[in-house]
Amino acid sequence: MNFDINKYTATLICEDKVSDAVIETVSKKNEFDLILSATRDKPKFIELHWDVTCNENMVVLGDKWERSYGDLEFRKLTENDRYMPWYFIATDSKKCFCFGVKTLPNSFVSFRYDMNGITALVDVRNGGNGVHLGGRKLLLATFVYSQYDNGNVFENLKDYCKKLCDSPVLPKERIYGGNNWYYAYGESSYEQIISDAKLQVELSEGISNRPFQVIDDCWQINSTEGPWYPNEKFGDMKKLADEIKKIGARPGIWVRLLHNRDEAITDDMRINRESEEHYLDPTHPEVQNFIRADIERIRDWGYELLKHDFSTYDLFCEWGSKLDAVITKTDNWHFYDKTKTNAEIVIDFYKLIKEAAGDMYIIGCNTISHLSAGLVHLSRTGDDTSGREWERTKKMGVNTLAFRLPQNEAFYMCDADCVGILDNNIPWEKNSQWLHLLSYSNTPLFISCTDKIDDKCKADIKEAYKVFNTPHTIKPIDIFDNLTPKKWEIDGKIVEYEW
Repeated sequence: MNFDINKYTATLICEDKVSDAVIETVSKKNEFDLILSATRDKPKFIELHWDVTCNENMVVLGDKWERSYGDLEFRKLTENDRYMPWYFIATDSKKCFCFGVKTLPNSFVSFRYDMNGITALVDVRNGGNGVHLGGRKLLLATFVYSQYDNGNVFENLKDYCKKLCDSPVLPKERIYGGNNWYYAYGESSYEQIISDAKLQVELSEGISNRPFQVIDDCWQINSTEGPWYPNEKFGDMKKLADEIKKIGARPGIWVRLLHNRDEAITDDMRINRESEEHYLDPTHPEVQNFIRADIERIRDWGYELLKHDFSTYDLFCEWGSKLDAVITKTDNWHFYDKTKTNAEIVIDFYKLIKEAAGDMYIIGCNTISHLSAGLVHLSRTGDDTSGREWERTKKMGVNTLAFRLPQNEAFYMCDADCVGILDNNIPWEKNSQWLHLLSYSNTPLFISCTDKIDDKCKADIKEAYKVFNTPHTIKPIDIFDNLTPKKWEIDGKIVEYEW
C-alpha cells in the first residue's frame, strides 16, 4: 500500500473556538510524535486523517481499550465500521501493514480504517471536559507504521507489538496456580484458602517454580469494595499469608482500589460526577495517600502478588464492551486535577500502584491495555471465563488468547483467565481442552477448583503444570474464519480442538 505516515490533515477541537492551542509533529522514518500545547484553550480531541488507496480485499483486526469481550475478529475493509483502540493490522493475505501508537501515550487514540481512508481520533480530555494544559507542551503519542511483505499475520503482529513497547515489565518466572473466584464466587474463608493452597502444592509436586494461591474478591469487609481489611471469615491476613508460604505456595490477593466506603474518605475525595457510587479520584492527594497505605498494608502482610481490578469502570463509569471511539461518553465532569489528560491520570495511578507494591507481582484486571504496559507484570486481556458456563469460557477465553497473544511478552504477560471448575457444570472433556491450550500458550495459567476434583482432573492438571513450566511455540491458524479458533500450531504440529 502506498502510504506516507507524515501526509495527513489535522482538526483540533476545544471546548470553545480555538485561539492558542497548537499541534506540532516531529517526524522520523515511519514514525512521528504528536505534540499539543495550549494556555487558555481547553482541548478535547484531535482528528487526523490519511487519504489512502484502499484495497477492498483487505481484512482488518484492531485492539480494545481494556479487556476484550469475545468480540475480536478480522473484518472485511468494506464492512469495517468500528473504531479500533491503539492499533490495527490489515492484510490481503499477501502483505500486511500495522498502524498504531506506542504504549504509555498521554492520550487515548483510536483508529478507523475503511474505504474512505484512515482516521485517528486522539482524545485529550480530562473527564468529559477539555484539559487545562496551562501552557504545557505535551507529547500526546508516537505513531508507528510498519509494512510487511508477507502474509504471516500472527508473526507480523507479534513483531509490531514489540516495536510499540520499549520496556515491558515481565515476571522472573512463569506465573501459575490457583484462584478461588470461579468455584467460590465470593464465598470463602481462611480454612478454604488453606485447603486450596495445599491442593496447588499437591498438583505442582516436583516443579521447582512454586504456584500461587490467589485470594479473589471474598476476603474483605464489604463485597467488591473497601475498606481493605479482613472480614470475620478470614481474620488475620498476615497469618494466612505466612501459612500459605509454609505450605509451599505463594500468596496473592485481589483488591478494587477505587471503590471504597471507608469512613475517613470525604466527599471531595470522590470523582466529581453524578453517581451514588463511591469511586475515588486518584488525582486527589489524600486519595493517593489512601491507596498507597492500602497497598503497603497488603505488602506488609506478606502477599507476593496483587491483582487490582475494576479501575477502568470506576474511573470512566463504563465497561469496555460498550465503548467505541472514546473512553468515556459522559460530558461535563472532571477530575480533581484538571490539568492532566485522562491518559496521564491513568498512567499516574498505575505508577502509584507499582511503586507502593514494591517487589510484588501485579496483575491488572479491567486495566487499560496500552497504558498499563510496562506498569503491570500480567494483564487480564479478556473478560471473565466461567466455572458455570462453557460457552462463556469459550467465547471470552479462547477469543482473547487467540487475538491478543501477539502482545504476550511484548507488553506484559497476557492472562486469558482461569480454568473454572465448579461441580460438574462444565463437562471436563471441554474444560480440559482449555486447560491443554493454556498450558502450551506461554501465558499465565490459573485453575479455580477445590480438592473435591476427581483423580482424572487432578492428573490432567498435574500434566498441564509440567507442560506449562517449559517454553513452547504456538499460534492460532484459523483466525480469519473463526472467533474461537480451533486449529493451533503447537511446537510445529497442528492441534485441533473441539470447542
